Amino acid sequence: MSGNALAPWIAVQAKQLLAQRGHAWLLAGPSGLGQYSLALALVRAWLCEHPNEQGACDQCGSCHAIDVRTHADLCVLMPETVMIELGWPLSEKAQSDIDDKKRKASKEIRVDAMRDAVEFSQRTSARGRGKAVLVFPAERMNNVTANALLKTLEEPPGDVKFVLASEAAHQLLPTIRSRCLGHSMVWPDTVTSLKWIEGQGIASAQASVMLRAAGGRPEDALLFSQSGRDPQSWVKLPKAVARGDVSIFKDWSPAQAVDALHKLCHDVLAVKTGAAPRFFEVTDLPAGSSLSALTTWSKALAATTRTVEHPFNAGLMLEALVSQAQNALNSRH
Repeated sequence: MSGNALAPWIAVQAKQLLAQRGHAWLLAGPSGLGQYSLALALVRAWLCEHPNEQGACDQCGSCHAIDVRTHADLCVLMPETVMIELGWPLSEKAQSDIDDKKRKASKEIRVDAMRDAVEFSQRTSARGRGKAVLVFPAERMNNVTANALLKTLEEPPGDVKFVLASEAAHQLLPTIRSRCLGHSMVWPDTVTSLKWIEGQGIASAQASVMLRAAGGRPEDALLFSQSGRDPQSWVKLPKAVARGDVSIFKDWSPAQAVDALHKLCHDVLAVKTGAAPRFFEVTDLPAGSSLSALTTWSKALAATTRTVEHPFNAGLMLEALVSQAQNALNSRH
């Protein structure tokens, strides 16, 4: 990704952070605000041969090496599933194990990958511009992996910088958080977000629906579009669920459906208690339902979130979720 393609709110933050000193940054905030984009912009600038106050030059050999995922002085630490999704190569052994079906790609940052990163941090820089370690999403480190990183953060080699990007920084070890300079991700305003989404080739009316569905988080709104789901299904979803219509979740994964139901439950509860909804328009929400039933439904959804990635029968799970939602939305007691 070229630095010139950065979203405007990311470019402003990159310039601010590059003007400050520090060997380890923690970029924190909810999903969809651009933590990974900002982290990558920082490491590009740190390693660039001709950086300027805006960031990397995007023209030099270092920038090209990052673009093609082969930079010798950049170590990327991610769950294997995320590395595959974002186009970063796995280690030879990890790729071989997955290809030979000895195991599945990991959804956590593996401790052996962290040990490789610690060893990498102690090597001499290949290009002479120092080294960088990018960790994303940092909350996917378990305690063993995090502790393997901790000593290097406490006593870093002189020419290595770290950037940890997290969508749930509260899950990180306090000792990890205390070793990093913290940066809270900026929420772009609605006009800026919509202009950026439309710049990705999304029609204005669809962009508005998707941004609302994402709770104002522009990158999550774009992911909604790229998932292949019809934005108009979001508008119809609340009343369809209240009718028990499972077909509204056609082509949705159980995880996507649970996320949507969480948002629906939030908005119906908000309206019930006199607050404004966040993810849906008031006119799209079903009327009625009791506070007690909605609270019980919210707790049940929270429990479901913890197991939604398990290999259940997706069709049966969606039917159960919609039945549960229909009961809650139509309960008067």
